[in-house]
Amino acid sequence: MSIDNQKIAVVTGASSGIGAAFARQLAARKVNLLLVARRKHRLESLAAGLHSEFGVKAEIMAADLSNPHDVADLENRVSQLENLDMLINNAGFGLIGAFADVPIMDTLSLIQVQVLASVRLCRAALPVMLARHSGAIINVASIGAFIPKALDASYCAAKSFLVVFTESLAQELAGSGVLVQALCPGFTLTEFHDSPHYAPYHVRERLPRFLWMTSDQLAAASLKALPRGPVVFIPGLKNRLLVAIGRSALTKLLLKMLARRFNTPK
Repeated sequence: MSIDNQKIAVVTGASSGIGAAFARQLAARKVNLLLVARRKHRLESLAAGLHSEFGVKAEIMAADLSNPHDVADLENRVSQLENLDMLINNAGFGLIGAFADVPIMDTLSLIQVQVLASVRLCRAALPVMLARHSGAIINVASIGAFIPKALDASYCAAKSFLVVFTESLAQELAGSGVLVQALCPGFTLTEFHDSPHYAPYHVRERLPRFLWMTSDQLAAASLKALPRGPVVFIPGLKNRLLVAIGRSALTKLLLKMLARRFNTPK
């Protein structure tokens, strides 16, 4: 289903969780979509559901952003969308374990997906948006960007890059009509912690429910904050408090508490 001649939002990591929530929120606003993820069957189901419920057009593109060739294909597609209105760089995954123990190819895949792919897609999208003096980019980071943590070195560093990169872009784009946001969620109810890397740690079972936010709550808060800022958006008072504590003199105490709770599987 072609969407080239209408305003369109590109969402990576769209097959579940935060990406799917953004797709639903945007579809409810009658925004057409290019949905990107590895799992084609999930994308097909999501696209069909959004079209049925909201009447929007949704194109899908099955792509593994850890593969540079797939990134290049998506990069080319994005650069050709003359009516590109929004890019949401959401695709990502986490690794847990001591940096010296995690296979280096796994670490490089994480950097490829969360850093290199995001940078390349921003570079592909911006000329289109700048030519129209309109558009927005949301780079999904994490509160982990502000709280370095043992066993999460590569993940925290990648998210930190996205925050600083987005802040710098915001300065460059001031007055251009193009908005950027580094979205920094805390604990969010998605499939993220179901991965083989995190499942043995039973993170959802170990943390109280009040600390968690749903994907739909997160996406709605992000889109609401986008027009006026802040550029670095931490949704929810509890998450802002966690970051404030993490950056204060209580940092060491917080990290020790986290280490005792999560450094070993149940």
